[in-house]
Amino acid sequence: MKISNMCDYTLKIILDLTQNYPDNMVHIKDISRRQNIPRKFLEQILLNLKKGGFLQSKKGPNGGYLLARNPKDITFGSVIRYIEGPIYPVPCIDPDTADSCEENDAMVFIPVWQELHDSISGVIDNINFQDLKERLNEMKSSTALDFQI
Repeated sequence: MKISNMCDYTLKIILDLTQNYPDNMVHIKDISRRQNIPRKFLEQILLNLKKGGFLQSKKGPNGGYLLARNPKDITFGSVIRYIEGPIYPVPCIDPDTADSCEENDAMVFIPVWQELHDSISGVIDNINFQDLKERLNEMKSSTALDFQI
């Protein structure tokens, strides 16, 4: 499974907004600066996320972007699938295209591909953005320097 730059940026944006949920609207310039995402590209991603029901926005000086749902209700997998589409490693295990599979010696691989899909889904569908926020905060606190003598 390969994640596009668009998906990588999208995941970073949602994590950034998770850090401010539910209290603060976040300005696009702040997201752009913190995540090092070009503003024009960021605008496209934010519009797409708003269309997908992940974000809400408000115009004006007190405006910005905010998650539309609680971060614990947004899974890593739901974002990846929204941006990348289905994550099936081969079409033969995708319920929408499985009828196109030909019966041949390669049929022996189908259970392996299904197991791979199930394993990936088991990970990405059981991690939500609240979990990621907590992991990030733990990483930051464990790397803080202690200058006590």
